[in-house]
This record gives sequence, C-alpha cells and structure tokens, in this order.
Amino acid sequence: MWAFFSARLRMWLILAVAAPLVGWLLGRIGDLIEARRGPTSASRMLKKGRDFLGRRSRGPLAPRPTADRTGSRDAGLPTR
Repeated sequence: MWAFFSARLRMWLILAVAAPLVGWLLGRIGDLIEARRGPTSASRMLKKGRDFLGRRSRGPLAPRPTADRTGSRDAGLPTR
C-alpha cells in the first residue's frame, strides 16, 4: 500500500508521524539512561537527536510555542 502513495504524501507522513515518534523515543531512552547511570555522552547524544527531530517535525508530538504567561506585552497596559 505504501507504494500507492505519492512521493509528497510519503514525505509528509514521514515528517508528520515518524519523525516526532522517533524523536520522542530517542528522548525517552536518553532520559532512562540518564536516570539510571547519570549524564553520559550516550544520553546527551540521544537528547540532541530528540531536539534535532523536534525542530524539524510538525506532527502531533512536535514542540508547540509556549503562550506568554506574563500578560500583555504593551508596557502601557497593566497586567492582571
């Protein structure tokens, strides 16, 4: 069935679904290694892989921009 998808749809599926899942998995493995043995070069490398894939993916597990929790950015308006 994969062969019937167009090249553009296959690339979108890879970037939207597979890349975030692989990035999450790399980060999870890095967190487990770090929790068990402390920070090592392997755990840092896995976390860098997660960050790299997180910046390039746009799927459901991609990092979302955080909302501004300090209130309005206009200096003339009071914040609540």
